[in-house]
Amino acid sequence: MTIHDGKGKKDRTVPIPQTIVPALKQQLQKVIAVHEADLKAKFAGTFLPDQLDRKYKNAAKEFIWQWLFPALSLTLLPEAQEYRRYHIHESVVQKAIKKAVNDAKITKRASAHTFRHSFASHLLQANYDIRTIQELLGHSDLRTTMIYTHTVQSITIKQAKSPLDFDSE
Repeated sequence: MTIHDGKGKKDRTVPIPQTIVPALKQQLQKVIAVHEADLKAKFAGTFLPDQLDRKYKNAAKEFIWQWLFPALSLTLLPEAQEYRRYHIHESVVQKAIKKAVNDAKITKRASAHTFRHSFASHLLQANYDIRTIQELLGHSDLRTTMIYTHTVQSITIKQAKSPLDFDSE
C-alpha cells in the first residue's frame, strides 16, 4: 500500500498484513457506496493534491482518486460554490486510538506514532536490515533510523568469521 504525502510530505510504500485484507476490502465497498452517492447527488468529487484538478478536469470524480477513509461530511468551496469530500481528519484517528487504549486499560501513553515505532521495532526483531527499515520509514538519513536500534536487543551476528568456517557450523 502506498501512502501519499505522509510524514515529511513523503510517499511511502508499506506491506499490507494479510490479516487486514478482508477489512480493507469491506472499507473499499463503503468508499464505493459513498462515491456513488456523491456522484448521484452531483457533488464535485474529492480534493486532489497539488494542481491535478486543473490538469485533469474530471479526476476529482473518478473513483481512483477517492480517499480510502473519506470524511463523513462534505466541505463547501465558497469560491466555486461546490461541495467536495476530503479524507477523515487526523484528529478522528487520534481520538479512536485514545479510546482503544483507554478501553484496553493500557497504562502507557500510545498514539498513532506509537505504531510507527512498533513497526520499526518489530522489523528489527525480525532481523530486517537497517536499510530496508530506513526505506519503509521514509528516512532520508540512516542516522534517524539507527535511533530505533536502541529499543531492540540485537540478534544479528556481529563477530566476523571466515567463509571457510561456515561449513563447520
